[in-house]
Amino acid sequence: MPREPLAIEDISGSNGERILRLTGPIIISNLFEFQSLVRGNSNPRLILDFAGVPYMDSAGIGALVGAHVSHSKDGRSLALAGVCERVLNALKVTRVDGFFKFYNNVTAAENAA
Repeated sequence: MPREPLAIEDISGSNGERILRLTGPIIISNLFEFQSLVRGNSNPRLILDFAGVPYMDSAGIGALVGAHVSHSKDGRSLALAGVCERVLNALKVTRVDGFFKFYNNVTAAENAA
C-alpha cells in the first residue's frame, strides 16, 4: 500500500472553536497525526474541514468514530464540513453517519454554533 500524505492545517478562529483543514485521504498509513490532534483537542467545538479529503478507509472511519466518542463523553461537539459523496457513502455503508453533524462548508458549520 503506498503511503499517501494527509496534510492537517489548524485554521481555528478566535471564537473558541478549533477548525482543522484536512487535505488527502485518511487511511491507516497516515492517520496517527490526525488521531493525536483530535484526541488532544480540548476546545468545546471541533470542526473538521473534509473538503480536501477524497476518501477514507476503515481505519480512518474508526478514528473518526473514536473522535466522536471522546468528544461526546466530554460534552464537546464535533462537526464535519465539506464531506464529499464518496466519504459520505462510506460513512453511510458503515452506518456511522448518524453520529455526525454535516455542513456544506466551514462557514456553515461556524454559523451553526
